[in-house]
Amino acid sequence: MGQAWLFLFLAGLCEIGWPIGLKISQTTNKVALGIIIAIVSMAISGYFLWMAQKQIPIGTAYAVWTGIGAAGTFVVGVLVFGDASSVLRWLGVALIIGGVVTLKLAGNH
Repeated sequence: MGQAWLFLFLAGLCEIGWPIGLKISQTTNKVALGIIIAIVSMAISGYFLWMAQKQIPIGTAYAVWTGIGAAGTFVVGVLVFGDASSVLRWLGVALIIGGVVTLKLAGNH
């Protein structure tokens, strides 16, 4: 995996952090901590996305970034926060992941 794709993958992982931070701020007595996690995650995610877009087209980078963030947040929601889980919801996440993989395989063209 090239450096730009590594940056994009890291950006997507950090993208998971901000909704988790917001959820923490709403479901615990740690409001400030949750908001700090959200803000720091946004900043780091944005930085890595910026680095990735130097070599990866904006549309591809954005789709992959949001796809990793959406799928990852869904998984954390189900496993950590008890969000609803069903075969169709998991199929939807699998389709998102399939789209991200397809964009990676398609290259930068």
